[in-house]
Amino acid sequence: MALRFYNTLSRSLQEFEPLNPGRAGVYACGPTVYRPPHIGNFRTFVFNDLLHRYLEFKGHDVRFVMNLTDVEDKIIAGAAQQKTDIGSVTAPMIDAFMADLSTVGVLPADSYPRATDHIDDMVGLIERLVERKHAYVADGSVYFAIGSLPDYGKLSRIELEDVKAGAGLATRARAVDADEYGKEDARDFALWKAARPEDLEVKAVWSTPWGDGRPGWHIECSAMSMVELGETFDIHTGGEDLIFPHHEDEIAQSEAATGKPFARYWLHVKHLLVNGEKMSKSKQNDFTIDQLIEKGYSGAAIRYLLLSAHYRKELNFTFDGLEQGRESVRRLLNFAERVESATIGPEAGGLAELAEQARAGFEAAFDDDLNTSAALAVVFDFVRETNAKLDAVTSISEAESTALRSTLDAFDRVLGVLTLARKHAIGDDQEFTAWVDQKIAERQAARARRDFAAADRIRVELTEKSVILEDTPAGPRWKRA
Repeated sequence: MALRFYNTLSRSLQEFEPLNPGRAGVYACGPTVYRPPHIGNFRTFVFNDLLHRYLEFKGHDVRFVMNLTDVEDKIIAGAAQQKTDIGSVTAPMIDAFMADLSTVGVLPADSYPRATDHIDDMVGLIERLVERKHAYVADGSVYFAIGSLPDYGKLSRIELEDVKAGAGLATRARAVDADEYGKEDARDFALWKAARPEDLEVKAVWSTPWGDGRPGWHIECSAMSMVELGETFDIHTGGEDLIFPHHEDEIAQSEAATGKPFARYWLHVKHLLVNGEKMSKSKQNDFTIDQLIEKGYSGAAIRYLLLSAHYRKELNFTFDGLEQGRESVRRLLNFAERVESATIGPEAGGLAELAEQARAGFEAAFDDDLNTSAALAVVFDFVRETNAKLDAVTSISEAESTALRSTLDAFDRVLGVLTLARKHAIGDDQEFTAWVDQKIAERQAARARRDFAAADRIRVELTEKSVILEDTPAGPRWKRA
């Protein structure tokens, strides 16, 4: 079966046919770097990585680009509050974001363009829009004239008359302020914003033919994607909350400027819930990767949970689910170790066929719009059936060993979980061992002073971390469950 994606633009499953055979250009909307991204954002970033990996798995030469929005209202407000410039706010956030990507095993992008490095490209694009009568200048700002584009709304299926002055949409939060600057039409959106005093204070101002100011959010992605991938490219991704207005406005300004199609396939990731509720700062459920690591979860467990559901279906994040993710990773690691340490000898029979069937099923699931839940079901069926066969034999042939290991490698080239778990295993084991040894020492001290209640509490704490403790005449010994 050929690789198919659900294209938001066509509202249908479409076979992926890149502009240039064997090559794929992908643009992913990255974070606005004013605070660390939360796990909802990382659901999208892990999906982007899955897409990147699977395109390469299918033999495509992928150019993967993720932008960094480093000038925007929230960044300016943060810099003003801290009495500094926007670069001082964004630099540590970018460093932290890159570290988080590594923690959850996201492959590096080919480019991470920053908005502030592409101001000239944005100005050039806006000039083209003004020349083509798709944009107009008002009081030092420049606005895109939505009414100049008959097919505006083709991505989100929104009707032009539904975008009203000062009104938010029921399901797509876009409020339009009719008093902002001097708009001719309250539906129009800003391409360039005239400088305000606070923009000057935080060094978020650039000179243009229309006066000093800064870019609007939407124009940033259009300019950067076209510089990196061309005026027409293959795939644009992002969270479903970006469909309107951000991605709709990207299409409008890009196609109005060039007269060409913009991105050909649009892939959008469903929202992540936390314990069945919408994520929000006020509910304190917008966890970051660092916060989850501090709670004792590995990057591999977090990654597993985030990719466990199909990207177009809701994923409910719970700590029970994270525990299950940790257990699933452990099962995969144990299975991989069993395969790698299997005795080579007479052929067991049927193992090579099992591996071949599993690989075919895995690829079929991913070819069907990157169906991770179906692919993971194939993986664990393979683990269960292979373990049952290994239980019944004392050796496997060299060819069977190669087939099993090759299939596991193929799974991991896409899922990226085993490599990530192994990468951190040595360091994690050292830290864990030190923690266990410390707890055992505390328990021994409690027993020596006959504080058996404290000793029991420590044993329970160890048990909760899957540590089996055995008291022997030579002293306590422990192992992992």
